[in-house]
Amino acid sequence: MAKRDYYEVLGIQKNATDQEIKKAYRDLAKKHHPDVSKEADAAEKFKEVQEAYEVLIDKQKRGQYDQFGHAAFDQAQGFGGFGGGFEDLSDIFGSFFGGGFGGSGSRRGGPIKGQNRYLQATIEFEDAVFGRSLDIPLELDELCSDCGGSGAFSKDDIITCKHCNGRGKVTSQQRTVFGVFQSESVCPNCQGTGKTVKKACTKCHGDGYEHKKIKVELKIPAGVNSGNQMRVSGKGERGRNGGPNGDLLVEILVKKHRHFERKGKNIYITIPISALDATLGCKVDVPTPYGDVSLTIPEGTQPNTQFRLKGKGMKDMGSGSDGDEYVEVKISIPKKLTKSDRQLYQDLQESAKANKSVFQQFKDSFK
Repeated sequence: MAKRDYYEVLGIQKNATDQEIKKAYRDLAKKHHPDVSKEADAAEKFKEVQEAYEVLIDKQKRGQYDQFGHAAFDQAQGFGGFGGGFEDLSDIFGSFFGGGFGGSGSRRGGPIKGQNRYLQATIEFEDAVFGRSLDIPLELDELCSDCGGSGAFSKDDIITCKHCNGRGKVTSQQRTVFGVFQSESVCPNCQGTGKTVKKACTKCHGDGYEHKKIKVELKIPAGVNSGNQMRVSGKGERGRNGGPNGDLLVEILVKKHRHFERKGKNIYITIPISALDATLGCKVDVPTPYGDVSLTIPEGTQPNTQFRLKGKGMKDMGSGSDGDEYVEVKISIPKKLTKSDRQLYQDLQESAKANKSVFQQFKDSFK
């Protein structure tokens, strides 16, 4: 199968700078690395990206490639390995693999932490006000309790790999017209761990992990808001080669309330009162998440007036200062009147004629 153009592989122009080459390489290497990507051909794509990078980032090799194309390296298949990009990969994947590729304990065949798992949990508005505990059922693989993830029956059953002499890597050399190229790859016998097992653990049968069905208790704090994430350590995807599990990240979604509206740590509610109560004043029992609170509506209250109930809002998870509840007054005008109510309103209207009406005062302001 014909090779793709190296510039095309990295998605860059032929006049790309070293910085542009490195950026393209980092993005694609992270996307296609076999320990991250679940694509069936991830390993091949990663190898293709690595090979293109090692040529184009080297001025001498790039010059040869620009002049002769792939013919300059037809004799040198397999020279890619982890040559020029070793340090770059350490930066890219350090957060995924517990410290990158540097050092004997963090190479690809060493213990690798599992990926995080993401879930969403929907709770009621009241749960966000007061907090609650939530049991989340999970199926996951955890380190075997008998062998601790080694897969061996006992410590004495773990021996040094004879194929790579405990290095976890094997070296190969190939002679080309341009010289001898050397590459390293993961040992196929021990999968890079540098160790093999004589007798497998009887509980996990050498896998190092146990499949379990568990319930995780998630303690949701008061004041939580939609979009907040909570982390449960060690309850994510299984690790590799005896590595720990990733974490469980739970995104909280809070249902809307029929009457309360949340803005930050404050709560808002609109209550209806009659025009008569707004005019003469009254007392009302206003609903709050914590129970009814008596509120005095003063005489002459205007529509859309807001009143503050201190400390009746949401708990603040940051500063510890509670929010408030704001009560907005909506003047409710009856659409239908009883005969007695109509008569009362008519009597008031007649008595008001002796003085100028509110509307007449408004009209007079134009004179």
